Amino acid sequence: MADSKAKADKAGAAMGASPKVEWDDSKMNTTYANVANAASTREEVTLLFGTNKSWNISKDNSVKVELSDRIILSPFAAKRLWLILGSVLEEYESRFGKLDIESRAGATKQ
Repeated sequence: MADSKAKADKAGAAMGASPKVEWDDSKMNTTYANVANAASTREEVTLLFGTNKSWNISKDNSVKVELSDRIILSPFAAKRLWLILGSVLEEYESRFGKLDIESRAGATKQ
């Protein structure tokens, strides 16, 4: 029985079936970020995450962001992330309402 299951799994993989993914979170770290930025080259996409701890914008109109994490992705992985995030945000907005980042960004300019 196990042999036939292994053959079926190999056949499914050969036919383009999605592999089973097992998520191992035993070494996972958790970091909070309220600021994110991205940059890219032809070979990679870099995501920067950090925390803005400023209560008020300084007199010179600057904000200090403590960067905590940098994640470097291939363009293909970045595209998959973009699609996943889009789907998650669509679901979020259908449950909780539209996220209006334009008015929120305008509020911080004052």
